[in-house]
Amino acid sequence: MAAVDPSEELKNLDSTMASIEAVLDLDKIRADIATLEEEAAAPTLWDDVANAQKVTSRLSFLQGELRKVENLRGRVEDLGVLFELAEAEDDADTRVEAEAELESVKKAVEELEVRTLLSGEYDAREALVNIRAEAGGVDAADFAEQLMRMYLRWAERHGYPTEVYDTSYAEEAGIKSATFTVKAPYAYGTLSVEQGTHRLVRISPFDNQGRRQTSFAGVEVLPVVEQSDHVDIDENDLRIDVYRASGPGGQGVNTTDSAVRITHLPTGVVVSCQNERSQIQNKASAMNVLQAKLLERRRQEERAAMDALKDSGSSWGNQMRSYVLHPYQMVKDLRTEHEVGNPQSVLDGDIDGFIEAGIRWRKQRES
Repeated sequence: MAAVDPSEELKNLDSTMASIEAVLDLDKIRADIATLEEEAAAPTLWDDVANAQKVTSRLSFLQGELRKVENLRGRVEDLGVLFELAEAEDDADTRVEAEAELESVKKAVEELEVRTLLSGEYDAREALVNIRAEAGGVDAADFAEQLMRMYLRWAERHGYPTEVYDTSYAEEAGIKSATFTVKAPYAYGTLSVEQGTHRLVRISPFDNQGRRQTSFAGVEVLPVVEQSDHVDIDENDLRIDVYRASGPGGQGVNTTDSAVRITHLPTGVVVSCQNERSQIQNKASAMNVLQAKLLERRRQEERAAMDALKDSGSSWGNQMRSYVLHPYQMVKDLRTEHEVGNPQSVLDGDIDGFIEAGIRWRKQRES
């Protein structure tokens, strides 16, 4: 069988890379890196720890982004040379190597292209993720804990730092709810397509008759607030309760009343944090979560006023993915039709395919 001419695919890759480079604006990235490097070199940088962390984190992210694009551009250009070499020497092994590299580069370019689709108002923010057990009793609580682990493992695979703010454990197994942040640029834009109701079908390990059980867990993804967001909160509108933090099985993990629960009285929004030993630190973290929730509430109200929320497919209660472990093995996104036959891999954090499909699906609906 005659070998396929790769010239058209190489031309398409070159064109896609040019579009990516234009959207990302590499000249601006280089200028921003130079500015941040100057700030990072200042001897007074760490006088303000919060700002120093922001500067160094942003610098590291931009350097990584630039390196990723430049490396991929180099691989695209090297591909042409590799195919020319295989053709000139009529070398089957070199051609096999070139074709394998072509497939690898195509996948990498597609992944990078998805990044350029994140252009929403808050897409560049870090993400605040809330997970809660819904219908299904102990199986739902167990499923909620599996989802929390799935997202934390996904973040770990990508080298994204995370911080768990609050975990409310269920009595028998699993969790009632959990709140954590993914501290990476564009984490919100990336994970926002994961919002909705997730459904698990399996033989319940908690049913002594071995019956099949369907359970549900909800995922909410919010952008982390920044100082420029101006979410004004009147202290008189807050009820602040302190209590003793607890772990699985009700065992005390703290001997002081350091956990904090804040209720925003006008809206009824309740947040809590118990991950720190200091009540002051827990209150500060809980206030960050409250601000994120109120910011999202305000944003949804503004969008509703413009009738932009109609059939958006992004509300908390919309069922968006099924994880089937019995009678067959499959995970399927109900919006994009993307599916895989290895649920364990997905629950271990291999969800990039679902995220990329979700981002493309959302972009198509917006256009």
